[in-house]
Amino acid sequence: MDPSDNNNPQSLPYITSNNPLQFTIHLPNSIPNPNPNSISDQLLSLSIPSKRRRGRPRNTTSSLNQVYGNFPNSSSSLISYNSDIVRNLTARTSTVTDASDEIIVINKEATTEALIALTAGFPADSLTDEEIEAGVVTVVGGIEQVNYILIRNHIITKWRENVSTWITKEMFVDVIPKHCSALLDSAYNYVVSRGYINFGVAPAVRERIPAEPSKPSVIVIGAGLAGLAAARQLMLFGFKVTVLEGRKRAGGRVYTKKMDGGNKVAAADLGGSVLTGTLGNPLGLLARQLSYTLHKVRDKCPLYRVDGKPVDQDLDHKVEVAYNLLLEKASKLRQLMGEVSQDVSLGAALETFRQDYDDSVNEEEMGLFNWHLANLEYANAGLISKLSLAFWDQDDPFDMGGDHCFLPGGNGKLVQALAENVPILYEKIVHTIRYGTDGVQVVAGGQAFEGDMALCTVPLGVLKGGSIKFIPELPQRKLDGIKRLGFGLLNKVAMLFPYVFWGTDLDTFGHLTDNSSSRGEFFLFYSYATVAGGPLLLALVAGEAAHKFETMPPTDAVAKVLQILKGIYEPQGIEVPEPIQTVCTRWGSDPFSLGSYSNVAVGASGDDYDILAESVGDGRLFFAGEATNRRYPATMHGAFLSGLREAANIAHHAKVKTTSSKVEKKPSKNAHSYACVLDDLFREPDLEFGSFSIIFAKKSSDPESPAILKVTFSGPQTRNHDGIRPDRHLSNKLLFQQLQSHFNNQHELHVYTLLTKQQALDLREVRGGDEMRLNFLSEKLGVKLVGRKGLGPNIDSIIASIKAERGKRKPGSRSLTLKSGVMKSKATTLKRKIVRKAKVVSGGNRTTSSPAAISKNKAVGSSSTAIPLTNVELEPKPVCTIGSVASPSLNIGVNDNMGSKSVGSSSEYLLPNASIGDQFEGNIGSSTAPILNAKGQTGSNSKAPPRSTYDDSTYTCAPPSSGNSAN
Repeated sequence: MDPSDNNNPQSLPYITSNNPLQFTIHLPNSIPNPNPNSISDQLLSLSIPSKRRRGRPRNTTSSLNQVYGNFPNSSSSLISYNSDIVRNLTARTSTVTDASDEIIVINKEATTEALIALTAGFPADSLTDEEIEAGVVTVVGGIEQVNYILIRNHIITKWRENVSTWITKEMFVDVIPKHCSALLDSAYNYVVSRGYINFGVAPAVRERIPAEPSKPSVIVIGAGLAGLAAARQLMLFGFKVTVLEGRKRAGGRVYTKKMDGGNKVAAADLGGSVLTGTLGNPLGLLARQLSYTLHKVRDKCPLYRVDGKPVDQDLDHKVEVAYNLLLEKASKLRQLMGEVSQDVSLGAALETFRQDYDDSVNEEEMGLFNWHLANLEYANAGLISKLSLAFWDQDDPFDMGGDHCFLPGGNGKLVQALAENVPILYEKIVHTIRYGTDGVQVVAGGQAFEGDMALCTVPLGVLKGGSIKFIPELPQRKLDGIKRLGFGLLNKVAMLFPYVFWGTDLDTFGHLTDNSSSRGEFFLFYSYATVAGGPLLLALVAGEAAHKFETMPPTDAVAKVLQILKGIYEPQGIEVPEPIQTVCTRWGSDPFSLGSYSNVAVGASGDDYDILAESVGDGRLFFAGEATNRRYPATMHGAFLSGLREAANIAHHAKVKTTSSKVEKKPSKNAHSYACVLDDLFREPDLEFGSFSIIFAKKSSDPESPAILKVTFSGPQTRNHDGIRPDRHLSNKLLFQQLQSHFNNQHELHVYTLLTKQQALDLREVRGGDEMRLNFLSEKLGVKLVGRKGLGPNIDSIIASIKAERGKRKPGSRSLTLKSGVMKSKATTLKRKIVRKAKVVSGGNRTTSSPAAISKNKAVGSSSTAIPLTNVELEPKPVCTIGSVASPSLNIGVNDNMGSKSVGSSSEYLLPNASIGDQFEGNIGSSTAPILNAKGQTGSNSKAPPRSTYDDSTYTCAPPSSGNSAN
């Protein structure tokens, strides 16, 4: 069997041994002073970066060579895993008496299985950091680790043999020794939970999705590859999932458009198009599950000069060698510069070296050099003048091995399969994401969706644009990472012709320009004639030209492309017909992407990808997408893998929270006594300002130490006998009588929350009175004010520690509180009056006559909680006052069952920033009453970002000769 036969779905990874850029891996019987974590660093051999060749896939080098050296392609010369790798691993365990007796032998294919594991991202002889963190073995570096790796590799290989099956742990019981059953459990659970096996769209996987979800709800923002991968995996894990997508379609930046006309039909990939590497590529595995055959992008890529004549092959080779030499010099330069290289662009370094060749380079050679630079800018979706010299190619060692491929019929076929039976709500343009200890709320237009957790998969360009408001604001660390990373642009012109005039013996060809500033304008053409179903040709626009292309009239763009094609083919006696249909992309102007894909800009590093991937809000808000994948950024498979990663992280956090909640549900036997102690402690608060009192858990300088905040609301002395204003609509009377029956009879209302010491000090510094302080708590910190019981039993230990600390004080001492910088006694606290007002809106002739009318309802097709019947809006209107200071009011918009907006009458309300079911205790009496939810900012006043005047980032236009303008 020819190992290079790409049509064989079961073909194993192979690497040829006759490429001068590849090196041989040597595994000696013993390694002096071995690294306790990995021996791979002694085998590393980095070749010329592969990213530069994305547009011209010749001389590609497998990532297996780049990271682990060259593996022979002859089965007779395969390295014996048990005799060499295992011997090297066991050399570290000097305390083992007879190591060979403890190393398991599963089969004779250990080396082959190690290669399969390499394609999945696992090192040959060590654990990943994620495995170590997950605690897959009790001792890192021992015989137990060797056996775990052998079992893990065997499980992965078993699934790769047939990715359409569901692998169970029982399949390995007969081949794994009983004394390693714990390792089998560990390895199986790890690879399943992390999405290394048993994922995708095969029937065997789909039928495992539970009919009724049993785990928490997750809102996924974005139905691109990352969102779809995460949604399917979470559904498989048993979570309630709702996907919110702003577009009318799924796929995000992967968009296959059907083009037709003149009895010709073709599928054009206007976004992500090339599967960059097939060894272990999860999208390649999805294609296998769907029985799709991939088309290898052939290496032949002729270049044509400005005048349309072919470039001499010898000259082409000469310039390419010189170009690669400059890149190698730039690589050595950054090593010499050290950290200083982080502030230097790749373009600046290349320009410095290029100037040495100015006198000996002619115009054609310079045009060829600029073509290679355009190809480099295409690979990175960024100008070389903005790429980091230090880290522009930081992901190259992890490049997927194997061929670059097209999927016949377009990548939209994968999107369609992934989106099947996933609850996706289209045209939901998210503009606000609230997250906190009690869950998340995602606001899209006039509708709010609530869940336990949320996954944000929007492109980096959208995060940079700031169209989504996060409450509280994202940590500064993440904001800085978003700012540092680059987000570049690539555009395309797709043309459907009456017939193929360019030949079917190639998949790519290039065209040179005579101006360096326009070097990326239609520099590369993709022939889709063999995979699109019709005579389709795509012209690519990269670099600075891609940005200028955004404002170029589509008819002008098509005219330029046709001029180039005619210049190439008409001298050969080949007529270039007018296209039947053309499409021009505008990804930079698309509000749902604002660009194409990420890159490492000057000042950024690979660390920023990891920072973007970090969750916030104590495991409430997660992030996925190609710009969160350090190993595989700017790729479709990188986006998909990030979705699987975050599904695993969400499942892990949910498990931790479930375990914690079981402990918290146990009632404290001393709950009442601790409540009394809390009241006593607040008689002498550490800080007091306005209606706010704070006590600190311990006398330390640690800004993260806990603090308890109490907000006091003083009740009115007189009121209308009905408890409502006389001019209120009668239908709201009963509702607000019940809500106010308790609080209007109390002298004071106390609500609490937990803060850090630093947050408490920041709150004290807020100017503008209690209104601004309440706004700061809600908008900036995202905390919720609750009653004493709402703090939960965990507060008891904090109360106890404060009591112990206070007990150390000298008898008779009296604490003074700080109020606006002035020491003042607690006895001088002023009585305050609260005016409670809110607006209840009824739909049409519908009226609300009882508290039951205001309730949470499930959105159609949604597994998380939407609020079409109780749209709560927190606005900074001066209606709710404390003393003489106004604070935000709470509007409750009641819609009909279809979610239509309506208007109605107003009634009184009590307090913003509380939740249904929270029990509030007054300082007199013991009766309690529920408070309505006020976390969201929804309703008819919510504004969505403007839609573009075109559809899905594209303009379409008729042939230039028709005289029709673009749509």
